[in-house]
Amino acid sequence: MIRQHIVFYGWVQGVGFRWRAMQAAARSGATGWVRNDPGGSVTMEIQGTQKAIDEVIMAIERSPYINIDRMEVKTIPLKEGERGFFPLG
Repeated sequence: MIRQHIVFYGWVQGVGFRWRAMQAAARSGATGWVRNDPGGSVTMEIQGTQKAIDEVIMAIERSPYINIDRMEVKTIPLKEGERGFFPLG
């Protein structure tokens, strides 16, 4: 089990990114949150197995409307007892 703080850059706002992330997280069993940032990026904290996190990212990348130019990924401490995956803001 790991937790990652990921910032996505590119064509990531106004294209269903958060909705797709929530749907994929629900399918994979990952927990955490996702939010739009003022500068046009999207930030996500996601917790689960590496496989579950990879599945969420791949589902987001498969969208024909989302174009991720780059991601900044940091592994951060786990949040014990976290349930669900939610949009913030």
